Amino acid sequence: MHLFEAGHFQEWVGCNTMVLLTLLQVAMQVFSPNSLKLLGFFLAVVLQCSATTARADYEAGVNAAFDGDFETAFREFSIAAEAGLDLAQYNLGILYFTGQGVAQNLDAAFKWTEAAARQGHLDAQFNLATLYYDGQGTPEDRDTAVTWFSQAGKAGHPDAAFVLAKMYQDGEHVAKDLVLAHVWVSMAASNQQAEASSLQQTLERQMDAEELSQARRQFAIWQIE
Repeated sequence: MHLFEAGHFQEWVGCNTMVLLTLLQVAMQVFSPNSLKLLGFFLAVVLQCSATTARADYEAGVNAAFDGDFETAFREFSIAAEAGLDLAQYNLGILYFTGQGVAQNLDAAFKWTEAAARQGHLDAQFNLATLYYDGQGTPEDRDTAVTWFSQAGKAGHPDAAFVLAKMYQDGEHVAKDLVLAHVWVSMAASNQQAEASSLQQTLERQMDAEELSQARRQFAIWQIE
């Protein structure tokens, strides 16, 4: 016996968990109970349905937020965030940080921002770096802040790259390094950060030819990594 074709199967049962579980129970009686492939298929369908439901909750939260109903947005984002959706985790962190739709809670803001950041959400990574930098919802940790700014900056977050450029230009919480400052501001400029071009010109007036050559080589390397 062949397994159900995933697309048609899901169109038939939708995302009704009770239907899926009932079908799984019946299938395990009809087929070999040791069929890991069959079990894996059903679990994949359940997980996909869970993701679809989480996305629907998230979109309902966004619509509520645009309507100014932050209590509903908080409720919908919470459901989707608990299901693991990074977009919802990011927005839930913002609601906790600003106190919209829920009492302000910096610890919860940090928790959900970190959850989204660890899934690769760029804005969450930038926000997490800022929380570490300022010591909000977590003890101040400038080294960890630089790590998260760096991860976000290399992945294309323009403001994260710009912050790092300023840090390396001024020697703020990192060793002063005009070469790295230029590399980071080049990253920011390549991602259309509004102030990057001006800072880039300022740095180039402070650098000699060898430093500028090193910076451009390093930026080229980062671009192809």
